[in-house]
Amino acid sequence: MKSFTHYFLHFGFPLLIALVFFRKEWKKAYLILLATMLVDLDHLLANPIFDANRCSINYHPLHSYYAMMVYVVMLFFRKPFYIIGIGLLFHMFTDLVDCMMTFSSCCDCLAGSPAIGLLEAILGMVH
Repeated sequence: MKSFTHYFLHFGFPLLIALVFFRKEWKKAYLILLATMLVDLDHLLANPIFDANRCSINYHPLHSYYAMMVYVVMLFFRKPFYIIGIGLLFHMFTDLVDCMMTFSSCCDCLAGSPAIGLLEAILGMVH
């Protein structure tokens, strides 16, 4: 279920965003939203590159809270920058959902994660 949710949020939901909010140019918007997945290139800086139990939020440079502030500012620029901002912020949201799913099934998996405080706060509000 976790993998399905993760990939649906990365590939399926951006299509819905493009179709609903960018009807006339939905194909172009969808491609831009998909292109924002290039933000994951910062995973190449980690060792190991892939860790199934690692939370990307505030761990990788382009997944940091500082980077997210830049993505919010991008929302106030013209096309295509605000579409890129939407894609990047939605990517961060998708990764956050992934972190919450990991944390809810394995609390010890995210011990020491830079986003542990955020995850505990969010899950505390939900429960």
